[in-house]
Amino acid sequence: MSTKPPPSLTERRKAATQLDIAHAAAELFATRGPHGTTAEEIAGRAGVALRTFYRYFRSKQDAVSPLLATGADRWRALLEATEPGTALPRALETAVEQALATPDEEAVQGLLRTRGLLRAAADDPALRAVWYRVNQESEERLVPVITRLAGADMEPLEVRLAAAAATDAIRIALETWAATDAGTDGPDSPAALAVRCLRRLAGTTGP
Repeated sequence: MSTKPPPSLTERRKAATQLDIAHAAAELFATRGPHGTTAEEIAGRAGVALRTFYRYFRSKQDAVSPLLATGADRWRALLEATEPGTALPRALETAVEQALATPDEEAVQGLLRTRGLLRAAADDPALRAVWYRVNQESEERLVPVITRLAGADMEPLEVRLAAAAATDAIRIALETWAATDAGTDGPDSPAALAVRCLRRLAGTTGP
């Protein structure tokens, strides 16, 4: 399996700036809501010029896409690290449990931030569109990962279906959790709900 070259210094700086802007947008959305927040205010909170903001993002809602994509990126990376030959249902479950785990305060705050953004998206079509776009992009990037894990056992159609189903299972789990006041761990946590969704899709009820 080929390995990607490490990101350049310019790419790392760009990603860091985008994440700074995303954090600023999420903080302002949490206190004022998307409708009460301007792109100028987000740029000011992030310490960048407005032209820098628009260099990276098309709208104020789009600014939170790096944060919304973080969980999917981590889950996909964990899945990529799975040994070939591992049963796909088990590989998906293990990766999602690890990706949505909250071993420290940073992980807890990350999930709570996602909850806030998903709640805000309920009343903001533009923010909701960003969330769906992030999920669509995640699904597309998941296809080659599942192809490698499944090998010759799955046809391209089945691989695409598995990628779509797994992505939607996690999306629905996060949306369901965000609509409640359940904690970040336990039987009603995002990880537990996502595993339940995956098991329903696989037709299983336990390990």
